[in-house]
Amino acid sequence: MAKAVLALALLAGAPIPAPALAQPVAESAAETAADARFRALYTREWEWRRREIGIEDEDDSNLPIRSSLPDVSAATQAKRLAYLEQVEAALDGIRVAGLSPKAQVDYAVYHAQIDALVARWKFRDWEKPVGSSGGFWNGAARDARRPFRTEQDYLNFLSLMRDVPRYFDEQVANMRAGLARGFTAPRVTLAGRDKPLAAIADAASPEATPFYAPFREMPASIPAARQAALRAQAVALIRDAVIPAHRKVLTFFRDVYVPGARETLAAEALPDGKAYYRSKIREFVTLDLAPDAIHQIGLKEVAKIQAEMVATMRATGFTGDLHAFFDFLRTDPRFYPTSEEQLLREAAWIAKRFDAKADLWFGRMPRRRFGITPMPAATAPFSTYALGGPGYFLLNTYNLPQRPLYVLTALTLHESAPGHGFQMPLAEENADQPDFRRKVYMSAYGEGWGLYCERLGVEMGMYQTPYDLFGMLNYQIWRAVRLVVDTGIHARGWSRDQAIRYMKDNTSLTDQEITTEVDRYIAGPGQALSYYLGEMAIVEGRAKAEKSLGAKFDIRNFHDMVLELGSVPLPVLSTQIEHFIAEGGKNPKPNL
Repeated sequence: MAKAVLALALLAGAPIPAPALAQPVAESAAETAADARFRALYTREWEWRRREIGIEDEDDSNLPIRSSLPDVSAATQAKRLAYLEQVEAALDGIRVAGLSPKAQVDYAVYHAQIDALVARWKFRDWEKPVGSSGGFWNGAARDARRPFRTEQDYLNFLSLMRDVPRYFDEQVANMRAGLARGFTAPRVTLAGRDKPLAAIADAASPEATPFYAPFREMPASIPAARQAALRAQAVALIRDAVIPAHRKVLTFFRDVYVPGARETLAAEALPDGKAYYRSKIREFVTLDLAPDAIHQIGLKEVAKIQAEMVATMRATGFTGDLHAFFDFLRTDPRFYPTSEEQLLREAAWIAKRFDAKADLWFGRMPRRRFGITPMPAATAPFSTYALGGPGYFLLNTYNLPQRPLYVLTALTLHESAPGHGFQMPLAEENADQPDFRRKVYMSAYGEGWGLYCERLGVEMGMYQTPYDLFGMLNYQIWRAVRLVVDTGIHARGWSRDQAIRYMKDNTSLTDQEITTEVDRYIAGPGQALSYYLGEMAIVEGRAKAEKSLGAKFDIRNFHDMVLELGSVPLPVLSTQIEHFIAEGGKNPKPNL
């Protein structure tokens, strides 16, 4: 999720044009007239984006309980596109040279965000609100997971439940429009994705649905009689509005949508597909690279990592070839947890081992901590091994014989600390950045950082056995393989079986992981490209800084500088690394 100006010769493609940024950002630079104009523009648009699109962190317990669901009707979506195009035109009308140094950086980040939003709306992505990881219905009850503190919270949630039928009807109308023009997720990625929908549609009672969860235990500040009245209203609304709406969508999904969904896989097979896939590359990689160039980078990197894997395999004492070692790792029970508790405990121990080393590699630490919990059962069968972010590290405990332990160190470093559970809170806590830099996640930067943290674990001494080290390399090659598979599927006509076979031939991932991942790449073109290309930008930037600064290079200062930026396009990241070098490798802020 990100963008950059550094050449990145290995990427064999030109970066998206970014403004020529001035010399190192001065925190005290006076605001120019252009700054004020730009600030007024992004402030208005951000409030509009927050209100109209919804960009808040759904796990933020401080957010108010919503009283309604978004308007997603086609008419409203057309108005949103018109507004975003106005913002884009206004941005283009600002003279970049007139901006202060810091505002120039903000401008480059913000323009990339607006360009991606305009592209999404122009291609009408909102007509495809269902994919391999689920559908729009998953978010309808998300407020039920937040703390309810006041009677108004309950009244808001009751109002939201009244709004469910309208919201679901609008989403179905959009899906019908997508069906009519062949703009759907591939049929193969939709199988079983209606399970969370069916769980509510077929619920034994209103009290058995997640919508009732906040009403089970209510604050003592609400009188008992009032609690009873609110519970009665909740039961009636779930019975008469929420459950029927879910049943209606379930029938449509099973009887109309899935049978009518396209059988092709490639993004390039969609309406205006070549342009659509290229827009997704720009959105997620933040570089304007041709699919073929990315494919070739992937092939080259896969070969390079395979050589490392063979050397590490030999260190384990295994005498067969790499494919035999893959089979050994997939089938030997010693490499797999025997209980959910074992998996969670081992991840927690890895996270604490990093804590003991953190101050040697980072000067600034996030205030927000994370917990380690199992992934929700309804989505676990279709989800990746783990997900991490501010306050959480979700581990997939579904199908434990398919959850290898030898990759757990790399996985934990990526998803918790110093990966997403470290990087994302630092961005949010940086009050010196505007909200659009604190709260928006750009994939090439964020996933590139997570993947960089996996390999950083070698330097930090996190991999205790050759098997653990092989697990890190297996995850590295997995992300390089994505460059080949994503472009193979979406630009070269690869079949699902062909993609699965390539992943099985080049990684030791289990069958569960491989099929889940391939379906994710099929349903979400471009996102899988961001990881390895993002890591390459960070690794190349660090190498340049180390060479240029020599003895002045401080790894803590480098990491703090990268994380202080928030989530940025790769061209911006590369330019800021150049500034870091020009400033003599100084920390952008004093260490905490």
